Amino acid sequence: MRNSASFLLPCPCARASRKPRVSLFNLETIRMGMTNLRLHKLRSLLTALGIIFGVAAVICMLSVTEGASADEMRMIRFLGTDNIIVNSVRPQNRTDATQADTFLLQYGVTHEDLDSIENTLPHVQRIVPLRTVAYSARRAEKRFEGPVVGTTPEFFQIVRIRPALGRVLTDVDERDAKCVCVLGDDVRRDLFAYEDPIGQMILVERQEVTVAYEVVGVLEPAIVAGTPARGVEQRNLNREIYIPLTAAANRFGDILLIQRSGGREMLKYDYSNIYINVDQLENVEPVSEMVKRVLEHHHKNVDYEIHVPLAQLKMAERKKRNSQIQLGLIAGISLLVGGIGVMNIMLATVTERTREIGIRRALGAKKRHIVAQFLIETVILSTSGGLFGVGLGYLGSKIMTHFAQWGEAIVRPEAVAISFGVSVLIGIFFGMYPAVRAAGLDPIEALRHE
Repeated sequence: MRNSASFLLPCPCARASRKPRVSLFNLETIRMGMTNLRLHKLRSLLTALGIIFGVAAVICMLSVTEGASADEMRMIRFLGTDNIIVNSVRPQNRTDATQADTFLLQYGVTHEDLDSIENTLPHVQRIVPLRTVAYSARRAEKRFEGPVVGTTPEFFQIVRIRPALGRVLTDVDERDAKCVCVLGDDVRRDLFAYEDPIGQMILVERQEVTVAYEVVGVLEPAIVAGTPARGVEQRNLNREIYIPLTAAANRFGDILLIQRSGGREMLKYDYSNIYINVDQLENVEPVSEMVKRVLEHHHKNVDYEIHVPLAQLKMAERKKRNSQIQLGLIAGISLLVGGIGVMNIMLATVTERTREIGIRRALGAKKRHIVAQFLIETVILSTSGGLFGVGLGYLGSKIMTHFAQWGEAIVRPEAVAISFGVSVLIGIFFGMYPAVRAAGLDPIEALRHE
């Protein structure tokens, strides 16, 4: 009995021997699928092209839009999402310069506005004023056309920019109204080229006033984008010269004379811009509304603009997300078309190999074996097509942005993963129906098929 019982029990070595047979069958099925694809190289390539171009289109579109929007968002973050910017703007409903020989136009942000904001509004950490006093500077025969701005040392902290050479303005410079200046990177290139500017002098000119300033620092290159290049809020920090605010007031005053055809125009404003730094991000938008009410109370005309980088950042992120969804859906249509092409070819393959299917079924192959055979072929097509598509999309996005000068394309790993994953799922989805149809053929009818 003991021997008979042991005879009836399955042998452990027999159980162990079944696993290699299953794995060998899977390997054989994969080998057969690849062999069938190699027998029809051109047809397999044309079938995979739909997947290749579909994946490449998705990656190209997402990468290009990601790079374009990243420039804009970097500029906004560079300016500081915890800041509120108020710009002085010339009112539109004032007397035109041609109606008088000389007249004084006074507008913009005033000392009273700055004091009211600083003393009455909560959550305000500091306020940094700026005043543009000139638009020309020279060194020997070299000339630079760009704004010369008086400001305080806190400006460089709130816009988060550091010196590449030398130093920025200090409290001592501001207190003593020293004739020192800090140059933007483009200003250094125009006036000093390959020379060391630290310690050298430049001349700042405005009408009949010319003042010499010593260069004490050069700023690191600031982020700009667009064509032509622009900075955040149209402020290109690379093309500005910064001097102490007290020096700007003492040596240039607060009246700017502009010569026009038919007359002269004198502009007066206390500050061209002010930057309001808020303690926490959640308080930025409420404080901006308070600033708006303060300015509305003090100004009869709308001679100011309020910009909130945090709100602009949120809008840019929403715009980016919506653009990526739209472009992704459009590019996804090509993947869908590629999947339909895979299904079409596999249905034709089932018809061609009907007799082969019948022979396999007659030799003992089950339906799941037939399904696996055809499904493996579609997965191989979609997977290889997805891999080639990823490479083509990466190269295509770099080439497009290089020749079109759209900035740098950013290929996100999630974009690659999503596009490749969708291509594999499309192969499985569109390959399932032909595989099931092949497995459902009657073996007798399949053997009779010619």
